[in-house]
Amino acid sequence: MSEAPQPARPPRVRRVVTGHDAKGKAIVKIDEVCTDFTEGRPNGFVRNIWTTDTAPADNSGQQDGGARAGRFTMIENGTVFRILHFTPGLAKRVHRTDSIDYLIVMSGEIDMELDDGVTVHLNEGDVMVQRGTVHNWVNNGTKPCTMAVILVHANPVEAGGQTLQAFG
Repeated sequence: MSEAPQPARPPRVRRVVTGHDAKGKAIVKIDEVCTDFTEGRPNGFVRNIWTTDTAPADNSGQQDGGARAGRFTMIENGTVFRILHFTPGLAKRVHRTDSIDYLIVMSGEIDMELDDGVTVHLNEGDVMVQRGTVHNWVNNGTKPCTMAVILVHANPVEAGGQTLQAFG
């Protein structure tokens, strides 16, 4: 008898955030295990760890930058630090963002397809710098892939005498 497939489960991610008390002393403000991943597309889960809406960032205040409301691929003049969890069968999403993205594959493997048909295979421990290119993530494997991604707002790409707009 074969086992029923298990539902896709996001990874266990512990989030620790520091801050300051009323006297300016360094403290741990948040120490939690994130259980509130959302399914951004079929078989693709996301959890924002922290966001900023200014550059340079403002480390004052008591707000939780990971709890910012809204769905976004980038925050104008800001940053987004998120965990992506892509299971086999990930729905296609071809897109370009007005950001420079720093990616680290934490576990599993993933393929990145560019708009010219080139595919790059990334394994656990691989890193990538995504510079406003059109791309799609594909999990052709049998196990989930988890990535840490930091997006930093960037001007739209200019190439070939034209401005390339974000989409998707």
